[in-house]
Amino acid sequence: MNNMNQKNPAMDANQAENKTNSNAPANPTSTQNSLEIAELREGMVVMRDGSFRAVIACKSINFDLMSSREREGVEYSYQSFLNSLTFPIQILVRSQRVDIEPYLNKLADIQMAQDNMLLGDLMEDYINFIDSLSRSANIMDKSFFIVIPYHPTGDLNNLKDSAKGFFGKIFAKPSAQISKIDRNTWDKAREEIKKRVDSITGGLYQMGIKSVQLSTKELGELYYNVYNPDTAVYEPLGDFRDTASLFVRKAEGDNPNQGGF
Repeated sequence: MNNMNQKNPAMDANQAENKTNSNAPANPTSTQNSLEIAELREGMVVMRDGSFRAVIACKSINFDLMSSREREGVEYSYQSFLNSLTFPIQILVRSQRVDIEPYLNKLADIQMAQDNMLLGDLMEDYINFIDSLSRSANIMDKSFFIVIPYHPTGDLNNLKDSAKGFFGKIFAKPSAQISKIDRNTWDKAREEIKKRVDSITGGLYQMGIKSVQLSTKELGELYYNVYNPDTAVYEPLGDFRDTASLFVRKAEGDNPNQGGF
């Protein structure tokens, strides 16, 4: 009887620890909180500070094969393009390793279906040559993008704040708070982003550069490749709308982890 009324110090310690853990705040330095991106919607990137971004993908032109007159025309067009801008832009050049495994698999399938033994042997030598070449030399693919920002508070004020607090933002702890955006701000940002995108694409077209604004899906693929450069080569991102669900339903049957830790 006395043993039943006696308190167990180990149990009390566990209860106190569980209570402390339940009241503990979420980890403020998680990977998700370190990202400045809050959401991708309607072809725009919504940042945590309430600003917006649009990304334009650009085709490259072979400047070396142009004549001197053509080069001068491109240079003058580029100069006029920069002078006509009334807002800041960011030019991004990204290099990514090319995965030639699908190409080699396609060649292997053609080789298996080849009836001519001589052509089959030649294709096998070609496959081995391409495979060894890709292993010895990194085959890179360059992509060109232009990032267009929009700040509801004004671009000039944002540049001043960024210049004042540059080092403070580097050494400051990541903020988990996300600025709230109302419908009027969203509509105005979407309209202003569209005007800026049209201005950029029109200026690039004068230089013979084709460009297009990235969609929401393409933005997700871009940021996935940027944050996962090695994984993206062998595991490309599929349709991310198929990887999420609006709700989660409890599975049928007993819980396999019941009675575990």
